Amino acid sequence: MSTATADANGINRKRLFAGACVALFPTAFSFALVGGILGQLKTEFILTNADIGMIGGAVLWGMALSLIFVAPFLEKIGLRVAATGAFFSHLIGVSLVLSAYFFAGDPSGYWVLFLGAIIMGIGNGLIEATGNPMTAALYPERKTIKLNHFHAFFPGGMVVGALLGFFMAQIGDLGAINLGHWTLHIAVMYIPIFIYGAMLLPLKFPKTETAEAGVPVKDVLLYTITHPIVLLLIVIKMITLSLELGPMRWIPDVLENAGIHGMLVFAWLTGLMAVLRLFAGPFVERLAPTGMLFLAAILTGTGLLLFSIFESGMFKLLFAATVFAFGVAFFFPTMVGLMSERFPKAGSVGIVLMIGAGMAVSGTLQGQMGVIADRYMPDALPEEQTVSVLRQVEENFPEYLERAEQAAGDTEALAELGYLPADVRNVIEHNETALAHYREQGSLDGPLTGNALRAVLDSNVPQAAELREEAGAVLRPADNYGGRMAFRWVAPIALIVAAFFAGMFIYDRKKGGYRAVKLGSEEPGTGSV
Repeated sequence: MSTATADANGINRKRLFAGACVALFPTAFSFALVGGILGQLKTEFILTNADIGMIGGAVLWGMALSLIFVAPFLEKIGLRVAATGAFFSHLIGVSLVLSAYFFAGDPSGYWVLFLGAIIMGIGNGLIEATGNPMTAALYPERKTIKLNHFHAFFPGGMVVGALLGFFMAQIGDLGAINLGHWTLHIAVMYIPIFIYGAMLLPLKFPKTETAEAGVPVKDVLLYTITHPIVLLLIVIKMITLSLELGPMRWIPDVLENAGIHGMLVFAWLTGLMAVLRLFAGPFVERLAPTGMLFLAAILTGTGLLLFSIFESGMFKLLFAATVFAFGVAFFFPTMVGLMSERFPKAGSVGIVLMIGAGMAVSGTLQGQMGVIADRYMPDALPEEQTVSVLRQVEENFPEYLERAEQAAGDTEALAELGYLPADVRNVIEHNETALAHYREQGSLDGPLTGNALRAVLDSNVPQAAELREEAGAVLRPADNYGGRMAFRWVAPIALIVAAFFAGMFIYDRKKGGYRAVKLGSEEPGTGSV
């Protein structure tokens, strides 16, 4: 570390902040790149929308676990220990997700992906546990603005990840390497992990604000878990983070099923978020954090509603993405800034608990959005055409399986055939289950039918090429419809957030306007800190 850029305490503020910003890239990539490969994962591992939602949710649950369990001890262990834990968790999580490749088509593949996602999430959470209180400690006079700058690197990283994923998919095969395959998209995450490790880990870290002020940890904990407004902010954070991260995981996949380049719309959305956060200063000064959060809630709900209405059309979907981006851009950093500025005695505990609780609930919402999508999917499945596909599988695939079993053990014969017995068994098993339900109940089951059609799409049987195209033509519009219905169910939740921050904004105006609070001063309307 260059001593010329360090302060009297040996703290290199600029490099620490820059390293923390780069450390958000693995988190951003885990959303952007994974969002672009959901279709591959669904077909290669034969997963339902709910399964994919649970894997996506596992990343958030991992974040929640690390944040909630680290929060009470962060003042003791320090920010450097948390950053080191983040680095190794990221390395292990990415490696574990990649190892799932060897379990494709096997039910255990789902659990390997799930566990890897949780550990990746733990790394993401530890970076949040480090970066947010560290930013507040490094810039005590400009907390909300600098926290917006810090969190600009999350959507900024998602833009980089989304465009990288898009171009890798468009390039496809590069010699013997398929750049579009999901394993390459995940492996890219190693790059920012090693960069931020080299930038951050050799440095000296500052103490948190409460630790620097000598506030006992037990006082910080007691204040955080007993202050009613602090607790309400934690509850509201659960809602706002769900509104941001839950839908953003599904947007690329839903749009891809409508024939739109979902990752390009996603890149536009996240690019706007990054720009808005970088230029948050005028919004903070003109509207105050509470006014910003009120408008953010209204715009977020409107954007989700538009996504649920617009089935196709690039310009319409870009408009929906723009409205949604103007809403969710300020949710995360401005809420953290509000907590730190108005309730500084909650310290890193309040910040980290708020983010952790939000991650836990938003992970649950992702799974529930998948459940909603599966529930509505049969409404958009053309029954006659879907049943025709299932019956063709029933008639033809046993013969394909017989040929593969006869060729088993003969490498040349299997190479000439072009598929393995396991490729066909998965299709037959899922197809039998879906058809049995239809014949018994007289209706199509969303998860079962979706799995059967995805199994057909993932089959490598050359003789079934036309059937795969027919299965895709049936499934994709139905998946798009189910996803849009999930957006419609989630949109009204934003009204709860709008009402809460409207109340805070009006209260502040009556008391003379919003003002930040320093440790040892009086909080307006809330008593002594």
